[in-house]
Order: sequence, then structure tokens, then C-alpha cells
Amino acid sequence: MTTPYWVAGRTSTGTDVVEVRSPFDGGLAGRTTTATAEDVEAAVSAAAGARAACAALPAHVRAAALDSVSRRLAERTEEVAALITAESGKPLKWARLEVARAVSTFRWGAEEARRWSGSLQRLDTDPAATGRMALVRRVPRGPVLGIAPFNFPLNLVAHKVAPAIAAGAPIVVKPAPATPLTALLLGELLAETELPAGSWSVLPVPNEVAADLVRDPRLPVVSFTGSVPVGWSIREAAPRKHVTLELGGNAAAVVGPDQGDEESLAWAASRIATFAMYQAGQSCISVQRVFAHRDVAAALTDRVVEAVEKLTTGAPTDPATDVGPLIDEPAARRVETWVDEAVAAGARVLTGGVRDGATYPPTVLTDVPADAKVSCEEVFGPVVVLDAVDSLDEAFDRVNASRFGLQTGVFTRDLQVAFRAAQVLEVGGVVIGDVPSFRADQMPYGGVKDSGTGREGVRAAMEDLTEERVLVLTGIAV
Repeated sequence: MTTPYWVAGRTSTGTDVVEVRSPFDGGLAGRTTTATAEDVEAAVSAAAGARAACAALPAHVRAAALDSVSRRLAERTEEVAALITAESGKPLKWARLEVARAVSTFRWGAEEARRWSGSLQRLDTDPAATGRMALVRRVPRGPVLGIAPFNFPLNLVAHKVAPAIAAGAPIVVKPAPATPLTALLLGELLAETELPAGSWSVLPVPNEVAADLVRDPRLPVVSFTGSVPVGWSIREAAPRKHVTLELGGNAAAVVGPDQGDEESLAWAASRIATFAMYQAGQSCISVQRVFAHRDVAAALTDRVVEAVEKLTTGAPTDPATDVGPLIDEPAARRVETWVDEAVAAGARVLTGGVRDGATYPPTVLTDVPADAKVSCEEVFGPVVVLDAVDSLDEAFDRVNASRFGLQTGVFTRDLQVAFRAAQVLEVGGVVIGDVPSFRADQMPYGGVKDSGTGREGVRAAMEDLTEERVLVLTGIAV
């Protein structure tokens, strides 16, 4: 069976068949087709044509549609999770969690649609404006081009779609070429709603077509999640558009000197091991660098290695599997090359380090030079680098000595350290008592420096997709 794509809420099929295969064993996950040039034009034209209708859509209609998608995703959890696993190689346990997160993301979208009201501002604080009041509302900037990555083929599409619908903006979704099937299944659920024609499309297209969409003036907003070079090239190609970029990083965890008791060490080691390796490290907030105070570094290292070696690798369809393959063999070869380069420069492999096809084992490194790619670039693989530091100031300096700045985790019980970390760390978010990989889908999420610009999280994204419009009322008895 060939899965159709979605053009302005209706199914369509092209002639160029795309086979989507599992990165683990090459098994066929499904088929779809590349959207034709005619269908791409129809989708963009429909989005532009639906701009006014979507903006005027009553809040209860937007909320009902998002509630429906949330409910239907929950009902089809096992089917959707199995599809995520089949096309991305994500272990089933993590695929189920992704579905649960998307269920929540659409639910929060419904809640925010109901709360999206604007504010009143009295203007008579100045004598010249006596008798005047301002109604400040946010209105959609226009149709959105949402470009999603492969590592969360459902929830990162949800983070494009839910805020757009909640804010009243039409959206054209371009899923990742490696993982289009989950986004197309989401289209089935959107089609069950009462959203107006043209309010959404899901188009599997190659990247060169996406470049044309980026330049299309009928899509004045671009929301992109993906690689750094592509993200900034989008910004450069569309300087007059509103562009939001979530571009990843090399997230760090700092372990303070107050974490030397057994309970604290066990917690930190377990969390670092799990979230350095989950999804084969293919998360932009995967733990990549660890800076542990020298008082606890040796004990922490032993426990991290022990915890990593307990992780189960294997077939992603096995519910017991913790770590599956990377998205393809070239990705695994790149990780292998970076680790080998670090070892040649003096790094030591404490566990892992031997590739098998598209699978790279959970790997722990130490004594890694600061300029090695596995330390200063985004490895996007199951590799973590452990370093000892003499002070928290040194740790924070090491965190900041990066061109990225997405999130940082700080393991400490010291409130002063927590507030200092939030003040000095050059990142979009600081997580105290846990890894940088923690993300609540309703909170503002995004980075600084090469980690991008703008924020995800439903309400934060709605603000990015909209702009303020002021209505001044005159002759009002305030």
C-alpha cells in the first residue's frame, strides 16, 4: 500500500515512489510518493487563500480540532509508536513516550487556543491620552512553513502544527525525508476535524523543493528544526521572513561537589547514562559533555560506565531495547570517525567504541581534547565525554566555551549555585538536579548562539507565529 500525502486537507499521490526502510535491518516500513509540483503549488495557494478564514476561526473550533487530534493519538498509541519505530529505528519504549508527549502537546494547544485573548492597557497614565484604552491582541503573521527533523517524527511535527492551529495560522508541513510516514498518519487525524480547507498540508518533498518553499513570499513564517548549516542558510535565504530555528547543540551536565553521597551519585550517573544514549544520542539535548567536580569525578565515572554497560542494545521493536540504531549507516560512520579522531588525539574509550552497521554502541570517553569534534561539535550519536574540573566556575566556563547554547543540567542541592548557573550559563534553559535532556513540552524551549533563535513550547511558539496588533478606543470612561 502507498500512503498518500495531504494537500489542503485532501489526499493525493504522486508518481515518484519513496520506500521508507528501517535503519536497523532494512525492512520496509512503508511507501509514499513525492509531492508533485502541482500539488505543492496547490498546497501553498490554499494556505495563502485560507489565511483570513483561519485567523477568524472561533477559539472553540480550533480547540475542538486539537482536542480531537490529542484524543485520537491516544487511542492509536500502539499503532503510531510502531510506525515511529519502523521508520526511524527508535526503540519502542521511546516511541511510546513520544506519542504520549504528542498527545499532551495537542492537548496544550487546545488549552492555549481557549486562553488566547489579548490584554487591555489603560492609556490615561499620560494626560494626553485621557479617555483612551488599548486592546492589545496577537494576530497570525500568515501561513507557516514547518520543517521537521527525523529524530522526533511525531512530536516535533506536533510542535509545528499545534501552535499554528491554536493561533489561527495555516501551515504547510515538510516532514524529514527519512521519516515521512508518521507525519502522514497525523494527517489522517487532522482530516477528521472541522478545520477549514487549506488550513494544513503535509508534503513529502526533497530538500531542493523545500528551498523553493522557504523563498515563497506566500509563506511569511518559517519554523525549522534541524541541522545548524541548513537552519542558518534558511535565515540567509529569507531575510525578510520571520524565521524560527531550533538547531541543537552539545549539551552539558555539571555535577557539583555536593553530589558525593551514594544516592546523589547513583541518580546523576543513571540520568547521564540514560540520556546520553537514549534514541542513540539523536536528540539535540542529549548529554554530550559532563563536567564533574574533582571531588566526585572518579566515583561518578565508575557509576556512569556501569550504568551505560547495563543498557540494552538491539532490535528497536523489542520493548526491552534501550538503544537502537542511528538513522542510517553514514550517520554511524560519522560518529565512528569522530570517536577514532578523538582517540588518536589522546582520548580513552571507557566502554563502547565499535560500530556495527548503522548501530554505534553506547560509548563513554575521557581525556578528550577540547578541540575534538566529539567535544566541540554536535555528535548526535550515543557518545558522552567525561571531564573532571577543579571548581564550578571552571565547569561553567567550559560549558560556555561552545558555539552552542541550548540547555545545561546542573546536579546540585545548593540554591546559590542554582541561581548562579541560571545567571552565567549562556544557554536557553538550565535544569537543576537533572540532565539537560529534560523538556516539558509546554515550557519555552530553545537556544542561543548556534543553537538557534525563537522558542518552541506551545504558547511560546504561538507568540513567535503572531505579532501584536493594537486597537485604541477613544472616549472611554476608564
